[in-house]
Amino acid sequence: MPAAKDDIKAEQVYSAIAKSLKAPITEKRIWKLQWRDREIDMECEVGKPLPSSYQTRKELVMAIFECENFYKICTLTHGGIKGEPILVSKNSLSSATYFSDN
Repeated sequence: MPAAKDDIKAEQVYSAIAKSLKAPITEKRIWKLQWRDREIDMECEVGKPLPSSYQTRKELVMAIFECENFYKICTLTHGGIKGEPILVSKNSLSSATYFSDN
């Protein structure tokens, strides 16, 4: 969780976001996601901004949740504190890299 003061605070924020989005909390956490959107290869990483085509300005990705048929990408105003997360279909040639793989 970017900007968290410590691991305890990071876990509290992560859990609160997951609960508000009805996203599962799993032991394996996604670090990076790659997908294809409108014939363009996309990539995002926790702690870095989304591609500019998503018009989230310089907001950092706070968390990426793996749900049944899609991923939920959260920034401050997209699923983090307000708004809806950015959804990426698992059918969009997506692949996830986990923190444990890093």
